[in-house]
Amino acid sequence: MCGRFNLITDAQALIDFFELSSGVTVTPRYNISPSQNLLAVRQHDSRREALPLHWGLLPHWVKDRKTAFKMINARAETVAEKPAFRNALRHRRCLIPASGFYEWRATEKGVKQPYHIRPKEGGLMAFAGLWESWSGADGEHIESCTIIVTTANETLRPIHDRMPVIVPREQHTLWLDTAIQAPDRLKPLLIPCPEEVLVAYPVSRMVGNPANDGPECVVPLSP
Repeated sequence: MCGRFNLITDAQALIDFFELSSGVTVTPRYNISPSQNLLAVRQHDSRREALPLHWGLLPHWVKDRKTAFKMINARAETVAEKPAFRNALRHRRCLIPASGFYEWRATEKGVKQPYHIRPKEGGLMAFAGLWESWSGADGEHIESCTIIVTTANETLRPIHDRMPVIVPREQHTLWLDTAIQAPDRLKPLLIPCPEEVLVAYPVSRMVGNPANDGPECVVPLSP
């Protein structure tokens, strides 16, 4: 799964990497957690925008908004069939900007050790996401999203068995173009990224607390 990640960048880097059609305000975030708002990139016609969405998908047909807390991830293997995700896969895809993400490895002592995983060359990456628009009976309106996850690559496997789908930059247009609706066109993207793309290192267990959201979250542990 993907339950924590970070976005440590400036506005211009985000605009350039995602080819945004308009400006965006970015505040560095080191420990983005479920139920918080995250930044997502969507496309309408040929224009791309970055906007905040609630992390935890809330399908339009759901009556209880608390359901969103359970849908932070969608499995790549079943996303085209599951009722909660299949319509969004065809019509409402987005990219989730990230600088890195966290996973926890079980140790012999029974304590889980968090790892920070980021692009080996630094910079940004894009998680495959889906979004939905929900309105409650009382007029409440929520736009939400989920991150698609797949099996871990060789870099991640010693730490965790799942990882977010990372969409290569040259495939951003394909993923965001909702004129393309056939799952068979999209499934080739829903695979682990090559192992050489990422690097992983242990960090402080303080990242387990969502209240901790500073640069110390990504500092490597001393040997």
